[in-house]
Amino acid sequence: MDNTTKQLHIIYGDGGIGVGGDDFHYIFNYTRGGIESMVINGREWMYREPKPTFWRATTDNDRGNGFSKQAVQWYGANMFASADKVDIKINDQLIDFPSAPRNNQYSNHEYADQVAIIYHYATLTTPSTDVEVSYTVTADGVMSVHVHYTGNDQLPDLPVFGMRFVLPTAATGYEYAGLSGETYPDRMAGGIPGEYRIDGLPVTNYMVPQDCGVHMKTDWLTITRNATKVSSDHSDTPFSIKFEKDGQPFAFSCLPYTAGELENATHQEELPLPRRTVVSILGAVRGVGGIDSWGRDVEAQYHIPAGKDIDFGFKIRKV
Repeated sequence: MDNTTKQLHIIYGDGGIGVGGDDFHYIFNYTRGGIESMVINGREWMYREPKPTFWRATTDNDRGNGFSKQAVQWYGANMFASADKVDIKINDQLIDFPSAPRNNQYSNHEYADQVAIIYHYATLTTPSTDVEVSYTVTADGVMSVHVHYTGNDQLPDLPVFGMRFVLPTAATGYEYAGLSGETYPDRMAGGIPGEYRIDGLPVTNYMVPQDCGVHMKTDWLTITRNATKVSSDHSDTPFSIKFEKDGQPFAFSCLPYTAGELENATHQEELPLPRRTVVSILGAVRGVGGIDSWGRDVEAQYHIPAGKDIDFGFKIRKV
């Protein structure tokens, strides 16, 4: 039997674990808390390790009703998320953590049907609560991501909860199956289910930059780029990656900026040049309100109460 085509090849490094197959190779960093490298067909898809995200850039209505000040702990938690424990399962069996020198027991010829890397985060909030992110890779290169937030009712409502991926270059566009236009939990009435294509990475031209571009109830999202950061790579042939629901539909935004970059800009011209793609895959989104901008809170059913657990999952696959 030819192991290399049937199973994942595993490399137990000093600072992380590598898993690969015919046309993909992923590196999971232990200390930096996520996927350091995700190469598919020779193209890199990671610029920074994906992290749990808790913050959205303050909207006019958030400002009007003081929500950002109430929720400010989540801004710090969003900026400085770090994993304090990592578990590894091979074929669904937890193994002793393969740090150096324990990893020397493994050869360059280690194979498995499935590898799971589970990162445990403690939020930088008072009190702290736990977030667990697991990545399960199978021999076909599909990565199943599961995210769990442990509720704590001593904390303020969350602005959002999900995972943030920063891709190395700006996407040429994206396609998705979900609702038309920009939608939020309290702004879905006009959304028509279908498949949609968006050119580029549009940002709504508000006078003060703020959260925008969220799409609720999404079954899948395909992001296309045509450039890498490798100076010798002169090809402009498009290449794509797909996020798809695993169980319930997800919400997402696909922008050239992080929530922090939008938050820091008080006018459009203060935003940096669009260089990268910031994909937020969201399991919970706070409504935007807007009955008026003068202090009315978002209706209760569109809050994200911190006391409730949040669980969601999705898959990432090559196209």
